[in-house]
Amino acid sequence: MADDVARQRGRMVDEQLRRRGIRDERVLAAMGAIPREVFLPRPLRHRAYGDEALGIDAGQSISQPYMVARMTELLAVQPGDRVLELGTGSGYQAAVLATLGATVTSLERHATLAEQARQRLHDLGLDANVSIRVTDGSLGDPYAAARTYDGIIVTAAAPQIPAELRDQLRDGGRLVIPVGTRDLQTLMLVMRHGNDWVETPHGACMFVPLVGPGGFPA
Repeated sequence: MADDVARQRGRMVDEQLRRRGIRDERVLAAMGAIPREVFLPRPLRHRAYGDEALGIDAGQSISQPYMVARMTELLAVQPGDRVLELGTGSGYQAAVLATLGATVTSLERHATLAEQARQRLHDLGLDANVSIRVTDGSLGDPYAAARTYDGIIVTAAAPQIPAELRDQLRDGGRLVIPVGTRDLQTLMLVMRHGNDWVETPHGACMFVPLVGPGGFPA
């Protein structure tokens, strides 16, 4: 059984990620090592390595493997980077970032999801690199000073890029965020250079809405 799951994971990396243009070997290795199935409800674990997003508790979802890889690659995480994640969800994205050597602060609105993610990360030995807080993170980290984070990743869709997230990026930092309507978004990369921000689009995507002052009404 374990060998079969490992083969499925390997096929995911080769067929869904590498063949579709993911080039960062560190990202490919991380996603080839992390057991995605443990981040899913048991009835859905047999679909863990399919090319699809899947539902989890609280009406949220775990992103399609390709989208996790693409967002992670755009973030260009280096060991020791401080990364803010908005929307812990299952904890899978945080696990990928921690495996790449980032120190992750992850904010989640739903206490049940936060507790489940903490347990999964603990079981995988990644909890030392990830701090999960239950709070509204739609405007970023409420305790952060300006220019706090090397990277910010938003795993829910916003109608625009909140100014507060720009301010929490360090010089040279990167923000990856889906921006658009509730039904369709564009994946945006924002890079900070002093007080200038360079924005580039990276294709259409579809995420659950970011809820709160920096996102959509509940």
